[in-house]
Amino acid sequence: MMRGSILSHIDVAQLTLYAFWIFFAGLIWYLRREDRREGYPLENEAMGGAKEIGFMLIPKPKIFRLEDGTEIKAPNFDRDNRELKAVKTEPWPGAPLTPVGDPMLAEIGPGAYALRADVTEKTHDGRDLIVPIRVAPNYTVAREDRDPVGMQVMGADRKVAGTIKDIWVDRGECMPRYYEVELGGSAISRSVLLPVNFANVKSYRGQVIVDAILSTQFQNVPLTKDPNKVTMLEEEKVMAYYGAGTLYATPRRSESVL
Repeated sequence: MMRGSILSHIDVAQLTLYAFWIFFAGLIWYLRREDRREGYPLENEAMGGAKEIGFMLIPKPKIFRLEDGTEIKAPNFDRDNRELKAVKTEPWPGAPLTPVGDPMLAEIGPGAYALRADVTEKTHDGRDLIVPIRVAPNYTVAREDRDPVGMQVMGADRKVAGTIKDIWVDRGECMPRYYEVELGGSAISRSVLLPVNFANVKSYRGQVIVDAILSTQFQNVPLTKDPNKVTMLEEEKVMAYYGAGTLYATPRRSESVL
């Protein structure tokens, strides 16, 4: 027999190759089980309800202990029981959804959001991560930049929705996350958050342009429970509302280009 041969038709190279195949198949199986710790069970569109979980592709639950002392088990098989404010355009599985009622509040498509914890995100020393500058006065706008406080906020219709009242900063990243907009045209003073990534600051004009939503739609931006705090769930809702506007702010946006 040749060097490296074990039997006349089996050698070390073959065994090494077979061992690699078995290892790689096991690795894929392990990773596919682990990625099912969140997001399951999936919905069975054809039959309704949840899909069968099975036993080979779902890992045993793990307990994750968070810094604040709370514990989370995953997978936990909790279902999202929110009312679906949409209907399918066709009966087959995977068909597109069309919103029912006000599409800006339907919470589907670009307006969908995850059910994150309804608590504020914290810094390493236990303080609220995202706060207005009035709460964190040690933060300020760089002298090279124009302070946006006091600038007019214009919607996609180029009408004034309100004025910038304050800036909400991220203490961990030392950067702005939201502008606080005091709305105009109402007898009751009301402020809403505007994510900086939806705002186009025109310093030379003293305006902030928001192309995602119309000036009248600022009235329905989700509010925070605390005027000086924003929870992770509230952040999801605020971002989702502006995201919904990119498709549903006007009827024309949801139509085909041609």
